[in-house]
Amino acid sequence: MNIRKARITDVEEIHALITHFADQGLMLARPRAVLYECVREFTVAEMTGKVIGAGGLHIIWEDLAEIRALAVHEQYSRQGIGRRLVEAFLAEARQLHIPRVFALTYQVGFFLKCGFRQVQKRDLPHKVWKECINCPKFPNCEEEAVLIDL
Repeated sequence: MNIRKARITDVEEIHALITHFADQGLMLARPRAVLYECVREFTVAEMTGKVIGAGGLHIIWEDLAEIRALAVHEQYSRQGIGRRLVEAFLAEARQLHIPRVFALTYQVGFFLKCGFRQVQKRDLPHKVWKECINCPKFPNCEEEAVLIDL
């Protein structure tokens, strides 16, 4: 398995992966156009040329970044792929000197195992919510907030 930055040719596989879980209500959907626009933020896990996991690190401000759209193909779940992607995002944040990383998630337990702590969403800076107004679940967000200090 290889962890690498996403390429434009990965977007359709990333979209299919996210859509699969979004259709089950396990994560938020991401429009294809947004994935193309944000492809530089994404990192993928690939095996034999196939994307089996993906996610993005989105910079919010000078001291805060968000892990977004983290998904691992069901066939490869519980094999440490999600953890390796999170480790790649945290390494990237450290390289950029970003001291805090958060995620909004339905999978709190996974992030707690990766060293995050659960926090109240209201304690996150207002800048976090600028994209939420476009979400179909706004203002009734069911995701939980997790944060790690680097």
